[in-house]
Amino acid sequence: MPNEISTPPTVVARNGMKVVVATSVMLSFISFWRAAAIVLNDLASTAYYIGGITEQAIGKSAPWFVLGVMLFSYAVRAVYVESCVMFVRGGVYRVVKEAMGGTLAKLAVSALLFDYILTGPISGVSAGQYITGLINDTARQFGIGGHFGQLGTDLLPVHLTSVIIALAITFYFWRLNIIGIHESSERALRIMQVTTVMVALIVIWSVITLIMHPAALPPTPIPSHLNFGEAATEFGKDPLGWLRHTSLPSIGLVGLMVAFGHSVLAMSGEESLAQVARELEHPKLQNLKRAGMVIFVFSMVFTSLASFFAVMIIPDEVRAKYYDNLLSGLAMSFVGPLWLKLLFQAFVVIVGFLILAGAVNTAIIGSNGVLNRVSEDGVLTDWFRLPQKKYGTTYRIINMVALLQVVTIIVSMGDVLVLGEAYAFGVIWSFTFMSGSMVMLRFIRPAAREWKVPGNLKIGGVEIPFGLMSVALTLLALALTNLMTKQVATVTGIAFTLGFFILFAVSERATAKKRAANAGLDKFNLVSEQTVSRDMIGVRPGGVLVTARDYNNLHYLRKVLDEVNPDEQDVTVMTVRVIQGPGSGSEEQLYEDELFTDYEQRLFTKAVAVAEKAGKQIKLLVVPSNSAFMATVQTAIELECATLVAGVSTKMTTDEQARVIGDVWEQIKDERKRKLRVLKLIHPDGLENIYELGAHRPNVKAEDVELVHKLWLELSREHPTLHHNDVVSLALQRLTQDLSSSERAEVVTQIKKL
Repeated sequence: MPNEISTPPTVVARNGMKVVVATSVMLSFISFWRAAAIVLNDLASTAYYIGGITEQAIGKSAPWFVLGVMLFSYAVRAVYVESCVMFVRGGVYRVVKEAMGGTLAKLAVSALLFDYILTGPISGVSAGQYITGLINDTARQFGIGGHFGQLGTDLLPVHLTSVIIALAITFYFWRLNIIGIHESSERALRIMQVTTVMVALIVIWSVITLIMHPAALPPTPIPSHLNFGEAATEFGKDPLGWLRHTSLPSIGLVGLMVAFGHSVLAMSGEESLAQVARELEHPKLQNLKRAGMVIFVFSMVFTSLASFFAVMIIPDEVRAKYYDNLLSGLAMSFVGPLWLKLLFQAFVVIVGFLILAGAVNTAIIGSNGVLNRVSEDGVLTDWFRLPQKKYGTTYRIINMVALLQVVTIIVSMGDVLVLGEAYAFGVIWSFTFMSGSMVMLRFIRPAAREWKVPGNLKIGGVEIPFGLMSVALTLLALALTNLMTKQVATVTGIAFTLGFFILFAVSERATAKKRAANAGLDKFNLVSEQTVSRDMIGVRPGGVLVTARDYNNLHYLRKVLDEVNPDEQDVTVMTVRVIQGPGSGSEEQLYEDELFTDYEQRLFTKAVAVAEKAGKQIKLLVVPSNSAFMATVQTAIELECATLVAGVSTKMTTDEQARVIGDVWEQIKDERKRKLRVLKLIHPDGLENIYELGAHRPNVKAEDVELVHKLWLELSREHPTLHHNDVVSLALQRLTQDLSSSERAEVVTQIKKL
């Protein structure tokens, strides 16, 4: 090996060989505020339509059931938190598969997709209803006639305009999700910040209105106060469904379950927490619990109180006309001058448009996450998961989800009630599958967890999860009740679920041969360049380079991510593709066959999983070279890293390994190498050996320090101005002279004996 290196040894230009940067899909971490905002864009958006839907179904006692659902949602959310602790890439599909097997997992995720596909349309159409209602109300206030209205009074046709607005919202968030989740979560956070201001104003103004005009609370939630209405002539709009002509609704508990079932879609959006949990930054569990609490508090204050205020403040004789835009009716019923109420109504509608539109975004994110999990397991072909070249997102899945939402919007023709009834099917059955599976996993995998749903009791050495079981049984009872009362949901939900189940089954069979070798492997965007640079990787100076080769042993990467602060240092994981002998074939063949093989794909998949568990970002790099040590050190220098980390070698001691790396560092003539000062070699048990590269202060033994001091005392009697470092300097000069003389062999022998 030559003494001086003037060009990076990691490039073998004669073969057109290149370094390869690999980027994984959506590996960008977000704060718990952003995660909560994404979920709340779905969960809190139901406040805009749940009050009207439930009151039409069960009468004026609806707010009490909405409140009950919001309280129950805390328990359901706890189930999701425990599942996210167990599986970083969790959600219904992964949990149900681990507990009940692949067939039921495909069935559960098919029902869940029905939930997500309908979240977008109902939210988009509801947003359209609010905007259209505002325009029509304002037009009437100014005496503008409805020349194009359906009833001759509305300026705009409500349903048609709502459909157009919903389609526009879907297109907008389809584009944002093609760009990536980070950009989408930023907008979700901004939407929730504005919504918080609106909620505060609604609460304050409602309290003032009730003080000036006291009103009774809604009727208590007892069977005698339930009003399921007369049998509807249109299929699917009867709140009792197939139970209409039976005696079951007259049984108190059954009636309460029916009413609770009509309110259950108020807690839709919980599955989104499992999908965004993968992107939660460090510390993941703590941030997951924080996000859950933010979601609970906000939805309780907004969704529950809005339902109560609407029934208490909006006069009974006018409330029916506001069922599709209940918060608009609430704004117009406050005390105060008309012009101020009109302004506030406009504010409520604009914010409603934003949050309901945000729910469309959440639906696309959730569907994308679910289908990614399914695709990773080999149920869908790899074609679906190929990353978009510029943004790295699974754009084909996003395209499919958006297309299904567009079809649903057009077919429904903007009927919120029908969409809401159908929507409840996926909500309740996905929750039921999830909670039941988590109960089974408590017995199948009884090992300790970082966090559990409370309510556990040990009987005879066996832990019985009473808390989990209570949630699961309640959800199952609600699911069976809804099956008989929600005709549209039952018919369309079963048809949709079976359709997707068949698609999954056929696709899984088609990918059976490849699945055994490639199941669970991430897809990566690959960018090739001739040389390594910080700009190419996208890292700051002073980062950490982790060299990896064994995908079964990444303990050192785990330790690095536990200790590093991502706000201060970037972490790059590199592997060296050792090339022996001259290359052959074209550059394309060399790239496919030698630079990024199945081994590198599996290695980086495992590395990404470690990073996701830690909630911290990493960069991925493959460097070809005929010398692994030389390529590693050279890359660390090119990236201006401060620390180089590796696992301990199985073929040499840590001192020998450090010496080889140190020798390579010395040979490289590049001033940037002075920034690379620390080498860490980490053992499987977490212990680490730390070495300083280049010239550094040696670790001097205590007895040597004592010897220097004694020599200084003796010499300083004759030369008072002498210092300790003068003694050391003289000793080193004498050693240098001895090594250059005939006494070199004897000096070396003495050093070896030390």
